[in-house]
Amino acid sequence: MRTLCSCLVALAVVLAGCGESKEETAQSSVCGARAGIQKQVQELDGLTASTVTLDGVKSSLRSIGDDLTTIKNAQGELSGDRKDQAERAWQSFRGDVKDVRENLLKSLSAADAKQQLASSFDALAASFRSSFAPVDCS
Repeated sequence: MRTLCSCLVALAVVLAGCGESKEETAQSSVCGARAGIQKQVQELDGLTASTVTLDGVKSSLRSIGDDLTTIKNAQGELSGDRKDQAERAWQSFRGDVKDVRENLLKSLSAADAKQQLASSFDALAASFRSSFAPVDCS
């Protein structure tokens, strides 16, 4: 019995030392951030003229920005295709998010602003799909 317990303790110690590598941790961070961005983009794209609020939009864009920072910070630990995919996705999508932020509610009328937001969110959703589709999270 004592030998069995010793073996189980030794096995537990060995398994505890088998954590994720830095690259696996980075890939997990990228995929988690990608999922977060996808959620925010879907929420923005689902807004209607009656449900959109400036605070809600700003909150979603802030969350997307935080996730983009996570992806940028994780890129250094990735290698090969995964690094290239994350860098290209980050560069492409970051610019589109910046455009939406800069153009947020610059229209003269409320009707124009709501139309502009709807168009911007559609474009952001399309950009997300094209930018992050190649990022392998399997």
